[in-house]
Amino acid sequence: MAEQDQKQTESGQQPEQADQAGQMDAAVEESLAETGESIAAEGATVDEAPAQEASLEDVVAQLHEDVAAAKDLALRAQADAQNVKRRAEQDVEKARKFALEQFTRELLPVVDNLERALEAASGDDEVVKPIAEGVELTLKSFLDALSKCNIEQVDPQGEPFDPNLHQAMSMVENDEVEPNSVIAVMQKGYTLNGRLVRPAMVMVSKASG
Repeated sequence: MAEQDQKQTESGQQPEQADQAGQMDAAVEESLAETGESIAAEGATVDEAPAQEASLEDVVAQLHEDVAAAKDLALRAQADAQNVKRRAEQDVEKARKFALEQFTRELLPVVDNLERALEAASGDDEVVKPIAEGVELTLKSFLDALSKCNIEQVDPQGEPFDPNLHQAMSMVENDEVEPNSVIAVMQKGYTLNGRLVRPAMVMVSKASG
């Protein structure tokens, strides 16, 4: 009886041990499978690392190019702004310096008439002499006022002909002076701040024959 019980006990333990052994084998296989997947994943990560590094280098290079382009655009914009400012300042300066140009043109005939009146009143006539002196003083005061506004006469009598300031009305043969010399001024010229308002109308010499 005791032997039978022992046999039954041993026969009952064998299936239980077999189940435990099977579970252990399954756990080992599962662990091995997980280890293999982990190794495979690590291998994939190692393979992807160079590609990621290359991609990062491309991004950094592109960012450097973008920064350089943006810096160049900023410098160009700054230069353009400075040029615009400089041109605006020059325009304002020109407008300030030459605002009287049209007004000067309107005054010049008055000066011309005073000079003609002074020429007509020249002589030894005692009656006309006080009038001539008054006209001369008026003309001098007028020219002084023009000079204060930087309006200057161009009176090139005896000077070489300058096409930038003079307008030749005729050429006359004259061997007593150098060719292309101004031998007569028919109408004086004027400048405003160095810029020609009206050229001097002159007669120019030339060599004979």
